[in-house]
Amino acid sequence: MTTPTPAEQDEGLRPLLARIWRDYLSHHRGALFTSMLCAAAAGGLSALTLKLLEPAINGLFLQQQQPMKLWGLIDIAPGQALIVIPTAIVVVALVWTLASLGQAALVNRLGHGIVGDIQVRLFGAMIRADLARLRSQHSGSFVSSVLFDANLVREAFTNGVVNYTQHSLTLVAVIASMLFIDWQLTGIVLLGVPLITLVLRRFSKRTKKATTGAMKETEALSTALMENLDGVRLIKLENQEVHEEAAVGEVVARRQRHIIKSADSRAFAGPFSNLVAMIIVAAVMAYAGWRARDGEMSVGAFAAFIGLLMAAGQSLRQVTNLQTVMTEGLTAARRLFAALDIKPEIREAPDAAPLAEGPVAIALDRVSFAYGASAQGSVPTLSDVSLTVRPGETVALVGPSGGGKSTILSLLPRFYDVTAGAVTLNGRDIRDIRLHDLRAHIALVTQEPFLFDDTIAANIAYGRPGATQDAIEAAARAAAAHDFILALPEGYQTRVGEAGMRLSGGQRQRVAIARAFLKDAPVLLLDEATSALDTESEALVQAALERLMQGRATLMIAHRLSTVMNADRIHVIEAGRIVETGTHTSLIAEGGLYGRLAKQQSLDGTPPLATVV
Repeated sequence: MTTPTPAEQDEGLRPLLARIWRDYLSHHRGALFTSMLCAAAAGGLSALTLKLLEPAINGLFLQQQQPMKLWGLIDIAPGQALIVIPTAIVVVALVWTLASLGQAALVNRLGHGIVGDIQVRLFGAMIRADLARLRSQHSGSFVSSVLFDANLVREAFTNGVVNYTQHSLTLVAVIASMLFIDWQLTGIVLLGVPLITLVLRRFSKRTKKATTGAMKETEALSTALMENLDGVRLIKLENQEVHEEAAVGEVVARRQRHIIKSADSRAFAGPFSNLVAMIIVAAVMAYAGWRARDGEMSVGAFAAFIGLLMAAGQSLRQVTNLQTVMTEGLTAARRLFAALDIKPEIREAPDAAPLAEGPVAIALDRVSFAYGASAQGSVPTLSDVSLTVRPGETVALVGPSGGGKSTILSLLPRFYDVTAGAVTLNGRDIRDIRLHDLRAHIALVTQEPFLFDDTIAANIAYGRPGATQDAIEAAARAAAAHDFILALPEGYQTRVGEAGMRLSGGQRQRVAIARAFLKDAPVLLLDEATSALDTESEALVQAALERLMQGRATLMIAHRLSTVMNADRIHVIEAGRIVETGTHTSLIAEGGLYGRLAKQQSLDGTPPLATVV
């Protein structure tokens, strides 16, 4: 996940806020505006309640005999205060409660709706990203953004915005009420605003820095956790539990330091603002007491003013805390948008056309490729490779490891694009074919097939979700998988576990072959599909593969001699180039690299014992 640079973090707020509104908040504008109205009502009613202190004290406790005004609007006779003021308090409290409940309910729905929007868009960006980018960045960074960053944005732009509105409006209403009571005292209060603004700005900078650090370390923690879960067998075998626990502990400690700094900034901003507020309260009391001696301020007015001032201090503390929440949300939003704005390099051409159904012929025409081709000095993985596979043919790629065989298979479905030359299907450059159509015509079976933690039936039907149970079972029979599936406790409804770990290697392979049978694609790619199996499983899988290859254009990578002996053509690839081409018999007769590898019984150049499983 891309982290914005300091320059990017300091960019103007207006474009960022406009995008947050356009991409997320505008989709929920009704709930947002209604919740803000509820917040405004709650804020205003808080000030109205406190304004009742003046007539309550003067009329109920000091037994003032002159008529009074409620909120400066409603006349109250001296004898009516005992009924009118408590009734007004109850009515205001009921309305305030309804407004607060409406605000809370709307904010919850709005907030979690926005989190869902962000998480779906992040997942979409991740799943559509170039394979090169996904391979260069650990998946832990995506996980941390989906879970951590999205919630920071939610907190800032739902609770943050609405509560900020409420407490800001409370401040405005309270200050207006204070001005109505005594403008001179209110002027003393407003003298503290510049100092409070300075405090807010200082803690906002600290929060931004701490939040950015916490995001980076959250990525590191997600990465460490996922790597350890993936490599738990090796960790246990090598007795490295203590080492890995210490390593994760260091990441946690670094993350905690940033989180604590952010929490401290949020927590300390309130007390500092409160200190300024208390100094103002002291000044107000001194000045009000001096004026009260001359009869210029009543006890009720002073009590109401102090109550309003304390409410202003409370709202100010909330605004201060929300300022740090908003800073965290803006920092997270910048990072999320930086990730969402990366456009895939593997894109469909505007004029891309569909690929007709039927047999497919494959051709690589003088293809060259280098990983990271945009970087200077990139070493070519493939150089001037040309080959063809006609419908019904099986073409094998063999040669030393690292020669570029798997890269050729990755170019066909456009996981990567060639840097020179062209890959064609039925004579058409695959870059001119719609991506959906291209990949719909290709089936892939690898050495370690991936299965989702779902039922066997769902895994077989993954490439064809609407397949019937009869079609699924027919594919499983063709893949020699039906019998072992029926022997499982829940048959085709048995869940295979994470990455299919509840099944053996041979069983996973046969489920993957059944998936390919059901897809019924005219192009079949086999990447060492039998090299990791024991002898019994290999025989079953090999027989299933031979049935699967019939009538299809098959391009395979194989390290076992038995797998390639019957291929129509064999290309020997070394250092990214095709160095030999022929059948098994002709290549043996030539006595070149293939002949030497065949004598070792290992077509990737590794010692024979290295291939025994």
